[in-house]
Amino acid sequence: MEIGKKIKRLRVQKGLTLEELASRSELTKGFLSQLERDLTSPSIATLNDIVEALGSSLAEFFKEEQQEQIVFRKKDFFVDEREEYTVNWIVPNTQKNEMEPILLELPQGGQSFLMDPHSGEEFGYVLEGTVILMAGEERHTVHKGETFYLLGKTRHYLKNEKKTTAKILWVSTPPLF
Repeated sequence: MEIGKKIKRLRVQKGLTLEELASRSELTKGFLSQLERDLTSPSIATLNDIVEALGSSLAEFFKEEQQEQIVFRKKDFFVDEREEYTVNWIVPNTQKNEMEPILLELPQGGQSFLMDPHSGEEFGYVLEGTVILMAGEERHTVHKGETFYLLGKTRHYLKNEKKTTAKILWVSTPPLF
């Protein structure tokens, strides 16, 4: 960890000048300047004074920051293959997120899992084939290039009555799958 760079980043985030941080931490502006350029190292006590002057703690300062993954490759996907459908979780660990996208593949005669009524919303985009969206007693045919959007107020599922595999990008909020 580059302590000086992290101190500078925190100082700038707080909108403080070197002079203001020096005054708050009772250190010299020159020492802090060298520290921010990683030309010197502080003692634990001095680092504690600086971090407190920045409104934080040593525990927070040294807490490892998790790098948020933005791009997901096929190797990141989790696949659940069943006879009636295949689900690709295309964004891993989405239970912690506010939405959950999956790639659903329905072979001929395949059917998705039955979604019980819930308080969320769902969106689907048919990438390949044609599917039947059953929402309560209503039957909707959705072709390649078409989308569906529904509130989770009724039981619903998808089925494939065609002879080719259907692929659907299905997004729900909150995560349900």
